[in-house]
Amino acid sequence: MATSKEYRDFIVEQFAPSDGITSRFMMGEYLLYRQGVLFGGIYDGRMLVKITNGNKKFGLSTAIPYDGAKPMYIIEDVENSELMREIAQCTSEDIKSGKNK
Repeated sequence: MATSKEYRDFIVEQFAPSDGITSRFMMGEYLLYRQGVLFGGIYDGRMLVKITNGNKKFGLSTAIPYDGAKPMYIIEDVENSELMREIAQCTSEDIKSGKNK
């Protein structure tokens, strides 16, 4: 099931303009970038982020974004913009610095 543009808009609006969150449409889903770093995506109407050492502290559950993909963390409380911003920042900074393993 493809993610709707309206849901993508809702997710992106949860972040502040200064967060630098952008999205890219790909095969019915949306990849999410923070300041140019791919940190997650919206898959089947679910907000998922890559697993890094730093974001393990949030205690998120894992989910598979699509068949054959590696597990990612799912953010279920997408209305909590403060938490979403913190997770996106932590995840993207880990990836950028190479601390994602």
